[in-house]
Amino acid sequence: MSNTEYQVSVNLPSLMNQKQVADYLGKSVKTLERDRWAGIGIPFVKVGRLVRYRADDVLEWLEKNYTKFD
Repeated sequence: MSNTEYQVSVNLPSLMNQKQVADYLGKSVKTLERDRWAGIGIPFVKVGRLVRYRADDVLEWLEKNYTKFD
């Protein structure tokens, strides 16, 4: 039996903090916090006590909530 090493490549999602998301969306951090407490808004994850947003979730939320004005 031989010892074979395997390398696995994994693309982890980019995690953004509240300030980064708020700046990106032009919203306040307080608005993001209120949305979380209300159970609405962008999906988030907790890393210990820290709140993080996956970049893919932010973009998906933005697509679903985009209003086009003609």
